[in-house]
Amino acid sequence: MVEDGAAPYHGPVPLDDQSDPLVTVHHEWRLRWSGADAMTAAMSIARAEQLVVARLNAALRPFDLTMGRYETLLLLAISGAGQLPLGRMSDLMMVHPTSITNNIDRLEAQGYVRRIPHESDRRTTLAEITSSGREIVDIASHELQKIDFGLDTLSPKERVQLSRILRKVRTDGAEVGIE
Repeated sequence: MVEDGAAPYHGPVPLDDQSDPLVTVHHEWRLRWSGADAMTAAMSIARAEQLVVARLNAALRPFDLTMGRYETLLLLAISGAGQLPLGRMSDLMMVHPTSITNNIDRLEAQGYVRRIPHESDRRTTLAEITSSGREIVDIASHELQKIDFGLDTLSPKERVQLSRILRKVRTDGAEVGIE
């Protein structure tokens, strides 16, 4: 706990900025505990993720897609053969295999993917993108580009900086067993 004589506030933005509730949380945290900057950074990532995903889902809604299903289609579209094992997709997307199964179920019902058996491994099922799937991922990708993937408030340079910074966090996921 920080003593009554806590250091003056030197947070990321002026304390009187009422447009960002994390400013107050950062200040109050500093009065009680250490690590305010790390807490604020982590909470900022979490809140930004919610906002960006909401923007992406809103842009994808007219195509009856969610961000998860779009990412599944995109992964298949950019793969060399347009097909991948479901387990590999789970690894690449860093999600639980059940999420991939649910995405593939829905996309298959929409006619965007089909399941096919692996040529040499009967235990493995592949997801393969259909021509309709390629068409919808192309259309949806253009729509997401129009809103800069929900990051339109950032400059192009800031987007690159953000990607570089977050890569350090993102690539660390394997160490903690993220599924």
